[in-house]
Amino acid sequence: MSIVHGTLPGRAEELARAAKLRLAPIEAEYPFQPNVFLHGSGLAQHYVDEGPRDGEVLVFLHGNPTWSFAWRTAIRRLSTRYRCIAVDHIGCGLSDKPADHPYRLSGHVEHVEALLGHLDVERVTLVLHDWGGAIGMGYARRHPERVERLVLMNTAAFLSDRMPLRIAACRVPVFGRLAVQGLNAFARAATFMAVERPLPPLVKRGYLLPYDSWSARIATHRFVEDIPMKPGHPSYEELGWTGRVLGQFGDRPTLLAWGMRDWCFTPHFLAEWQERLPRAEVRRFEQAGHYVFEAAREELVETVEDFLARTPQGSRVASAETDG
Repeated sequence: MSIVHGTLPGRAEELARAAKLRLAPIEAEYPFQPNVFLHGSGLAQHYVDEGPRDGEVLVFLHGNPTWSFAWRTAIRRLSTRYRCIAVDHIGCGLSDKPADHPYRLSGHVEHVEALLGHLDVERVTLVLHDWGGAIGMGYARRHPERVERLVLMNTAAFLSDRMPLRIAACRVPVFGRLAVQGLNAFARAATFMAVERPLPPLVKRGYLLPYDSWSARIATHRFVEDIPMKPGHPSYEELGWTGRVLGQFGDRPTLLAWGMRDWCFTPHFLAEWQERLPRAEVRRFEQAGHYVFEAAREELVETVEDFLARTPQGSRVASAETDG
């Protein structure tokens, strides 16, 4: 267990004990050592930190309603060469889930900033999915000089007027909170709506493990509420600022790895990324949905591994997009 100040006071100690116990049933799928970072506010954030400490750093940021478990296949393979840091956002995975936290986009970005600052990480490759795109590119906007490469999977980091009906329904007052937070409708539904084939029982258990009570699902609901659709929304300007500067990363080696059957981040969003980053490489997974890392587990990791090998740290884009 990694500790910020050499001790485990209060919530961090409780989180460490809970992490060891809770991870035991899924150890075969998620065998990583838990790490805890204590923010200045006292919030305890869980993260995975595997691989050589002097290796190039890959930072994995998940979306809603997943957690660092989504990156387990990539971490297992890539950590033989790269330092793999996978963060559980506050309210997600094994991180703290306070009831009175605002759970806004800017806050999630700040938590990533604080954690990577604590780990003294200076140069990173960002691997982003779903909400991880908005959070990770928010970090990139604030620290463009630190970003070496981008790997983007079924995500967005720009404003859009598109929202699937099944997500919009989760924003309906009272009903949405009861469904998402009370019945775990969002996380449970994702285990079959976000995949093209049924997940193995142990994998499904892994995705749902951190979200086993009303209080544990607060961020699942708040993420849905935090989708900024109109001016005046608390996260509208934050996401707008990020979207307006995406073009400055056009010279960074970028891989767009897309599950083409995603009903949420549809091929429309892939096209949006291609407009903003026209020199990005594109790998389409025709039979994969939103959880592309499940439908194309080994193939996706092989694609990412090849991309990283061909784009050494410090390089800049010199080739046009490719297709698969």
